[in-house]
Amino acid sequence: MIIVMERTATQKQLEKILERIEKFGLEPHVIVGVARTVVGIVGDKNGLEPDSFAGLPGVEQAVPIMAPYKLASRDAKQEDTLVKVGDVLIGGDKLSFIAGPCAIESKEQISETAHAVKASGANMLRGGAFKPRTSPYSFQGLGEKGLAYLAEAGRKAGLPTVSEVIEPNDVDIVSRYVDVLQIGARNMQNFALLRKVGRLEMPILLKRGLSATVEEWLMAAEYIMSEGNYQVILCERGIRTYETATRNTLDVAAVALARQLTHLPVIADPSHATGKADLVGPAGCAAIAAGAQGLMVEVHPDPNLALSDGPQSLTPQEFDKMVKQVLRVADAVKQNNLEHDHRPDFNHS
Repeated sequence: MIIVMERTATQKQLEKILERIEKFGLEPHVIVGVARTVVGIVGDKNGLEPDSFAGLPGVEQAVPIMAPYKLASRDAKQEDTLVKVGDVLIGGDKLSFIAGPCAIESKEQISETAHAVKASGANMLRGGAFKPRTSPYSFQGLGEKGLAYLAEAGRKAGLPTVSEVIEPNDVDIVSRYVDVLQIGARNMQNFALLRKVGRLEMPILLKRGLSATVEEWLMAAEYIMSEGNYQVILCERGIRTYETATRNTLDVAAVALARQLTHLPVIADPSHATGKADLVGPAGCAAIAAGAQGLMVEVHPDPNLALSDGPQSLTPQEFDKMVKQVLRVADAVKQNNLEHDHRPDFNHS
């Protein structure tokens, strides 16, 4: 259930509503939107009816939310959420490009990549320091030393940084070095980790699980938000299907559907979705056409020498070309939407 406050509601009236919710043994979450303020109610609401709040001073209406993800639902907030990372806004009309190597291999490698992707239009730098790999014999990352390299490279290039955290015990360490914590696909339903990052006051990039449904993905976001952190960025990175020609299957429809179901920003990772460098650009264009508000792309100075995910990594030159292609697609979609909005309605006389 959400309680929609009147535009003229006072802070005192809001506080009275919060007190009443807590008396029912429930947890209120205040969501301030551009047009309205709503209060999401989390907990066992068995027996609680909307009439319990109808008619109270400052309350416009109480609305049941049928979706299990209450706080992430469009019912809770109609307008898109903007997640601010430094000077970067994710979720707005301007596309976000998060680029960098799968794994941080050296100080020189991450520094070179940072300056290269910045020159091509990237506004955030990614790099893995703790690498959960399928094989225990694969490169597992440089750990905290890699995070230090990432932080320095981002600072010198003027780019906010993103890196994955894989264990609750590592949250404090990783959050000291980066601007955004990434929850990888294999950890999407690591509920202890989701709750831990939900108690932070920093953005969380949540990747969709390898075999997760869209609802399960949004419920994972709900775990984070239910702890008080509403700065969640959703990332579609491909799901596992019967197809073996690509590393995963990019679920373009899920991008469009998520944009309908939730107010949270939605981006896509065409690198992991395809596993092939020559497919990253086309897949990225498709995701943007479907409504993705940004892309996360793996870029390496020399993919042939990469210690992790070389086949799907772009060179800086290839990334530059991809950005230009994606921006052309975004402009075409925007123009099409404008023309559709101004199309004459022939159904009316």
